Formats: sequence, structure tokens, C-alpha cells
Amino acid sequence: MTTIGFLGAGRMGTALVAALCRTGRTVHVWNRTAEKAQALAAFGARPERTPEAAVAAADIVMVNLLDYVASDALFQRPEVTEALKGRLLVQLTSGSPKTARDTGAWATVKGIDYLDGAIMATPDFIGGVETQILYSGARDRYEKYEAVFAALGGKSAFVGEDFGVASALDGALLAQLWGTLFGTLQATTIARAEGIALDDYAASLKLFRPVIDGAEVDLLSRVRDGRDRGDEATLATIAAHNTAFQHLRHIVAERGLNPAITDAFDSYFAAAIANGHGNDDFAMLASYMVSQ
Repeated sequence: MTTIGFLGAGRMGTALVAALCRTGRTVHVWNRTAEKAQALAAFGARPERTPEAAVAAADIVMVNLLDYVASDALFQRPEVTEALKGRLLVQLTSGSPKTARDTGAWATVKGIDYLDGAIMATPDFIGGVETQILYSGARDRYEKYEAVFAALGGKSAFVGEDFGVASALDGALLAQLWGTLFGTLQATTIARAEGIALDDYAASLKLFRPVIDGAEVDLLSRVRDGRDRGDEATLATIAAHNTAFQHLRHIVAERGLNPAITDAFDSYFAAAIANGHGNDDFAMLASYMVSQ
């Protein structure tokens, strides 16, 4: 059975190590704060005093630290670099596509196999059958250790040989998440300002959800196909959206709420309409996300 070296024992690292230990695999773990690594012995992990010791004992090495600055500094210690040579390094620290590509290029030069991973879950979901972790880089290495990756998330997937793809897809999905969360905050702020119980708002949202989901599906297909001009299938033109949107801005102004989000959205509507796109589909705004 594959032996794993694990560097990092924060909340996410702890969840990852615990999931690996539950499968009966041997996990050698190191953390800068030794007590955190020692605590993982309760799951069956083997704490190591140095990162190179955790690496040398393993077939593959997984890393989950604060950021790429911290992990790259660790990798580039001469003794750690030497121990990593000939092994698979799986980076599970969050970063940008560029940092993933830079680390992958460094690893290749040093004779280290490399996969960059993006964890699409919070620690409490690690090890779940529906949990997804995205991987990009060395396809043959992913396939060889696919059972290990499945232990961390049942829906884990290889998304491309470009080292930066997993990180890029992570960024896109998080943009969707944060857009939804900020939208929820804006909605609940308005509801409270107007004296609407949040349970009542939630009940109405449930009924409105099919409209939201349908608009999202339509927008994705239009952006994919480049169908941004208004046509007979357009659900609502930019001008129609803007008319309704201005009502939202009025509520924000009337109640003295923070206008940061609505002002940002308004800038897109204003720019598109100023350029003659009032009668085009909402998908036309995609071009304004790239440049003004």
C-alpha cells in the first residue's frame, strides 16, 4: 500500500491526514509546530521531526501549508529538494495558476514529478464520496495513485496536464461561490432594512430558485457559444435588466445601505448601454468583465 509523506497539519491538513489514515495507509507527517503533527498520531499518523524525514519515508508527498510562499520556501531547502527527487509531489496549497506553473516547472527541472491540486471543499467534507479535489500536471502519476486521491474525495478528478488548470478552475468556481455569498448578504441586508423576516425571504427564494438557475444555464450557454446579441430567445435585454436593477439601487440609497456592490454592478450596465448594447443579451456583459 502507498506510503505518504504529509507536510502541514492545520485544519485542512489534519482532515486530509485523518482521511488517509482511515484507509489504513501509512502517513508520515511533519508540521512546523511539532505539537500539531504529534496530535495526528491519534489517527495513526507517524510524526516526523523534519520535513525531509517525512519525505524520505514516502512514495508520494502531499503538502498543505498556508500559501505557496511558505511551501516553495520549504521545497527549496537543499535537504528537502534532494529528498523529493524521484518522488511525486502533490501540492494541495491554494495559489494562482501562475504559481502552480512556476512550481511545476521548478519540480520538473529538479527531477520531481508534480501534481497541483485544488480542494473544492471545507475540512469537514474531506473523505466524502461527493467531495471533489481537482488535480493537474502529470497524468500518469495521477492515474497511478488515483486510489489515494479517491480516499480524500470520491469525486476527485484529473483536469489537465497544464500545471495551472486546477488552480484556474478553482478560481472560477470560487468566483461563483463568492458571487452567491455576497448576493445573499446584499439580499438579507435589504430584507432586514425593509422589515422582512429572513425565513420569509428564504421561502420566497426557494420559489424563485428555478428562475435563477434557468438564467444561469442560459447565460453559460450563450457565453460559451458567443450568442451575446439580443434575439428572440433572449430572456431579458440589458436595458430591461438595468431598469429593474435601478430599483435595487433606489432601495439601497433610501435605506442608507452600503452601495459598493450595487455601484460595481451599475458600472457594467452603464458602460454597455453607453456603447449601444441596451437591446443585447445579458451575455454581452461578459466582454466588459475582460476590459472596460
